Amino acid sequence: MVAETVLDHAGMQARAWEAAAAVPDPEVPCVTVADLGILRSVAIDDDGVAVARVTPTYSGCPATLAIELAVETALREAGFDARVERVLSPAWTTDWIGEEAREKLRAYGIAPPAEASGSIRSLFGETQVSCPRCGSSDTSRISEFGSTPCKAHYRCEACLEPFDYFKCI
Repeated sequence: MVAETVLDHAGMQARAWEAAAAVPDPEVPCVTVADLGILRSVAIDDDGVAVARVTPTYSGCPATLAIELAVETALREAGFDARVERVLSPAWTTDWIGEEAREKLRAYGIAPPAEASGSIRSLFGETQVSCPRCGSSDTSRISEFGSTPCKAHYRCEACLEPFDYFKCI
């Protein structure tokens, strides 16, 4: 009987995670909030409420509220009473983006973060960025900001295509 209860709770938790994890990022829809590591956890509390913990990519990210509402909506549509908690510590880092998500970004035309957040090169903006279309490292930064504040705008000097670079944080 106890094992069955544990399985039911674990099954509910897995189903809640699946619902929340499928929410696409509103600024980069080729990846989900789980792909980016923004969705930290989903747990079922003692009252049966699905509690999702979300960390914004940075404290002023304009998409934070939209992400939280989308996660809560996804959980409610999956049949859960839901609550979203914003978690600020530890701060999100591009290190939380998995390799599969980096490939999704590249396929979408966005160069994924090149270096780990601990790199001194990222601190001084000396990142070498490869073109997500042709792979050339002969690129130049056009603007510190791209289509969103977390991206910079680059141009490939080899294929002449412009592209966004997801900055290291």
